[in-house]
Amino acid sequence: MSAVAIDPYAAAAPSARGLYGLNPLAKLAAPLPAMIVLVFVRDLATPLALTALAYLVLLTGARLTARLGLLLVVALPLGAAVIGFGMSLWVDVSRVDTSVTIVQIGGWSLYGGALMIGLATGVRLVAIIALALIAGLTSTGPDLVRAAVQQLRVPYRIGYTALAAFRFVPRFGYELEVIRQAHRVRGAHGGRGPFAAAARWWGYIVPLLAGAIRHAERVALAMDARAFGAHPDRTERHLVPWRVRDTVFVAVFWIVSAGILIAFFPWTL
Repeated sequence: MSAVAIDPYAAAAPSARGLYGLNPLAKLAAPLPAMIVLVFVRDLATPLALTALAYLVLLTGARLTARLGLLLVVALPLGAAVIGFGMSLWVDVSRVDTSVTIVQIGGWSLYGGALMIGLATGVRLVAIIALALIAGLTSTGPDLVRAAVQQLRVPYRIGYTALAAFRFVPRFGYELEVIRQAHRVRGAHGGRGPFAAAARWWGYIVPLLAGAIRHAERVALAMDARAFGAHPDRTERHLVPWRVRDTVFVAVFWIVSAGILIAFFPWTL
C-alpha cells in the first residue's frame, strides 16, 4: 500500500498554477471582508454578484473536476433554491409586498415579496459558501497550518499539534478500510439489514480504537524524540512564503468586492 493512501498530504509539492500557487492565508484574507459584509446585506443583487465573482475565480484558478462541476452547477444552486423557499415560508407577511401572490392554499398565501426575501437569504448563504470554497478547495490543512505558523506567528506548539490532528483523519480512514477487508475475509458479521450493519460497525469500534491509541503513541514518541516544545521556535522544512502575487490577489479581490458593494449599495442612507 502506497504512502499516499495512508496520508494524502504526503504527496509531492502542489502545483504553482492558479489558486494552488497562492499562500493559503491570501485565499482566506481575500474573500473574508465580502463574507463579513454578506451577513448584513438584505438585497438579492449583491450576493448574486459576489457569487458570480467566486465562481469566476474558482473556474479560472481551480482544477475543473466533475466534483467541482457538480458542486457549482447543481449543489449550490439547488441549496439556494431549497433554503430560499424554506425561508420564504417563515417571513412575516405583514412586512412584505403582498401585491403578487405566488401560491394560495385555502387561507394561506405565498406572496412574491416573501419569496424574494427568502431567495435573497438563500443566495446570501450560497455566496458565503462559494467565497469560502476559494480557499477550501485549493488549500490543504497542513499548508494552512504552516502558513499560520510562518506568517501569523502562531506558536508552533499549537500549529503542529493541529498538523498532527489533520493527519489523524486519513489515517483512521485507512485503518477502517483494512479492518473492513479483514472482516470480509473472515466472513464476520455477514448478512443484510440494519441489525447486521449495526453488528459490523460494532465490530469495527474496538480494533479502530486500538489502532488509534497505537498511532497516537507513535506520534507522541516521534514528537518527543524531536524535542518538540523544548525551544521557542523551530527550523521549517516546508516553507509557505508570502509572495508579491499573494498581495496582488488580495488587493485585486478587495477592489473588485468594494466595486460590487459600491455599485449595488445594499443599504439606505
